[in-house]
Amino acid sequence: MTAAAPSQPAPQRPLGVALVGLGFGEKVHLPALRDCPLTEAVALWHHRPERLQQACTASGLPGFERYDALLDDPRVQALVIATPPEPRFALAQAAIAAGKHLLLEKPVALEASQIEELQRQALAAGVTVAVDFEYRAVPAFQQLAALLRQGAVGDPWLVKLDWLMGSRADASRPWNWYSQRAAGGGVLGSLGTHAFDTLHWLVGPTRAVSALRSTAIAERPLADGSGRMGAVDAEDIALLQLELDTGASVRVPAQVSLAAVTRPGRGYWIEVYGSEGSLVLGSPNQADYVHGFQLWRSRGGGERLELAPDPALAFASTWPDGRVAPVRRLIQWWAEAALERRPMVPGLGEAVLSQRVCDRALQAADSGLRQPL
Repeated sequence: MTAAAPSQPAPQRPLGVALVGLGFGEKVHLPALRDCPLTEAVALWHHRPERLQQACTASGLPGFERYDALLDDPRVQALVIATPPEPRFALAQAAIAAGKHLLLEKPVALEASQIEELQRQALAAGVTVAVDFEYRAVPAFQQLAALLRQGAVGDPWLVKLDWLMGSRADASRPWNWYSQRAAGGGVLGSLGTHAFDTLHWLVGPTRAVSALRSTAIAERPLADGSGRMGAVDAEDIALLQLELDTGASVRVPAQVSLAAVTRPGRGYWIEVYGSEGSLVLGSPNQADYVHGFQLWRSRGGGERLELAPDPALAFASTWPDGRVAPVRRLIQWWAEAALERRPMVPGLGEAVLSQRVCDRALQAADSGLRQPL
């Protein structure tokens, strides 16, 4: 009698994901979702019907004008929320109440207390929530993180992070939500949330912050073609001094410079100096998160030498838009966590820590006083 073959586990059905928000979402999240074998893009939502119809025609996906109808669709097990910051909190609350897993763009909400509320609701609902801190998925940053864990610089003494971009240096660029502090606009939300999470991941959490914020372009033309100008109150430059906690007796000072009006701009550079040497990671390429990053190391007082990329960390695929690859990697992590019903890193815990720095930085800039966290 022939022994029966051992039974094989049923293949895992992909997670049905709806895309909410069609800017960065359509350009980056949608191709990433479609490339990941653990996710299936099943629907789109946008608050403007004409924009929704345009995206549905281009993608071949069904669209929903009513958010509650989207949440009621049984095909939708999870959502990517990539809207502007202001509506994200309410959209995420409703999705969690409906039992949906979430991948949220950042800033997740307008203040840390809202993210803490989402944490409580997600834990109670048993859903997995990821936050798109995609620099954690970029090979060069992962290589830097591994070297720091291995003690490549010894005890960290100083960190410097410059993120100097020219994306909003053109004063004719129209006024929109990014121009409004109350709507989550400004470089603290767009760049700072990423920068603070990166520092927390690489070095340690922020314990205090001092800040200066300024608005170089104080008004922009309204997008309605009327010729009228709209006032800008969101910062396009922010200079910060952070105190990072590594668990040692002395906190590590970090100097952070953020700008969206530096043309052509230095790009993204992070430098870590320590007792045994230094590491420098940077790229002048402002177009994406992958192409152009290089990593250098110096030992003691020796010459700074460029390090070859670690092939074990390389992306399996890349796209002409380099933003897709790290988001695709993070979506894979999220889908695995959601299908296994376990927590996700980076998630809401990391988003709370990052947003607290944003909140305290605004308070520090307004008061002129150092703010503890």
